[in-house]
Amino acid sequence: MAQVLEFKLPDLGEGLTEAEIVRWLVQVGDVVAVDQPVVEVETAKAMVEVPCPYGGVVTARFGEEGAELPVGAPLLTVAVGEPEDGTEGSGNVLVGYGTQAPAARRRRVRAGTAAVDGQARRPGTADAAPHARVAAPPQTAGTAPVSGPTAAPAPAPPPTATPAPAGGPVPVISPLVRKLARDNDLDLRQLTGSGPDGLILRADVENALRTRTAPADTAAGQAVRTPAGTAGGQAGAAPATAPRAEGGVRIPLKGVRGAVADKLSRSRREIPDATCWVDADATGLMRARAAMNATSGPKISLLALLARICTAALARFPELNSTVDTDAREIVRLDRVHLGFAAQTDRGLVVPVVRDAHTRDAESLTAEFARLTEAARTGTLTPGELTGGTFTLNNYGVFGVDGSTPIVNHPEAAMLGVGRIVPKPWVHEGELAVRQVVQLSLTFDHRVCDGGTAGGFLRYVADCVEQPAVLLRTL
Repeated sequence: MAQVLEFKLPDLGEGLTEAEIVRWLVQVGDVVAVDQPVVEVETAKAMVEVPCPYGGVVTARFGEEGAELPVGAPLLTVAVGEPEDGTEGSGNVLVGYGTQAPAARRRRVRAGTAAVDGQARRPGTADAAPHARVAAPPQTAGTAPVSGPTAAPAPAPPPTATPAPAGGPVPVISPLVRKLARDNDLDLRQLTGSGPDGLILRADVENALRTRTAPADTAAGQAVRTPAGTAGGQAGAAPATAPRAEGGVRIPLKGVRGAVADKLSRSRREIPDATCWVDADATGLMRARAAMNATSGPKISLLALLARICTAALARFPELNSTVDTDAREIVRLDRVHLGFAAQTDRGLVVPVVRDAHTRDAESLTAEFARLTEAARTGTLTPGELTGGTFTLNNYGVFGVDGSTPIVNHPEAAMLGVGRIVPKPWVHEGELAVRQVVQLSLTFDHRVCDGGTAGGFLRYVADCVEQPAVLLRTL
């Protein structure tokens, strides 16, 4: 007799708590193999094909394409045979962006076991396994149908969980949510989670913080807005919260845009940044690039030359290739340069990372920039290609602007911004001339160094831009 197993959206790692369904790779009724990709999802990091740990027949799918699901929400159900039939599957689960076998064998539903929120449980006990579990057949009352093009989950009852008892575990969806509460001195035990089985979501913490920071005179303000002849708290009283603005377009902060918003906000909260800038005569650099590209070899990009200058500057000023461990109150100086670069795509701003940029020459850097840029445009960057940067190069000159004050890409310590290179009047060798001028700006974490170090770094970069031979002398 076949069992129906439910596969939930697994923890995708990197602190991600939700994903958007981009494309279903299977239909209801399809036969799937163990660890076969069944759905393509988009997270704030990248697009990922999610493999199912079971082999069998797909009996239901949960969520339309374009829907956003939290980690732990049902993705699909699969009817599998008994173990002796050889069709049950491996039970592997997605951890980060690959599959691995669970520590213990899945438990099978037996008599006297209740199915709660699609998870098999014995009465009075909790199941600690974090991923896909045995579910009641979807034909039963209150569950999704097993036929049709797409099966939608039945409405869930409102959460009835209560705050965690003293001394007991607090169910939290991710370590980031715990950190958000800890950074704001919020006791998670006082919250009632809105997720399955009282799971505390990020939205629960944010709602609690908003409630805590609301003005103390909210009640007074409500009384002022109460129509004449009525008392506060009686019929006709205005709501305590401000009404939603009418008109306009509301754009959800989710996916890449939401991740960027969170990261930039965190950078502004945690990093005491400062910015210095300088104009440089880039005529020499442009001529050097033209000479390099006049040969029959691969063409060298301007970004690659700027990256080569950055890695040389970081070797002279390693303070800027650092991060700050706030818990330990230590500056961690890094010995490898993983260079991030800002890339604008249809999905928003992303920062791919060139690994070990300090070991690459201009030709290798050019090729890697081209590969990562193309992957960014097609949305195929992997999480590993979007994380782990130690310093960022931001060429905003491609947008036709001269200068900017970049926001440090947390948890890095600095970012170099490069404006457009344009002809301008410039004093060259004592005479006024038209030269190719660029503005360079450096935003840095003032905790890792003082202005002297930052200024020395930026001045060295400018010297290399003006006289590329300076770079050759220091290699």
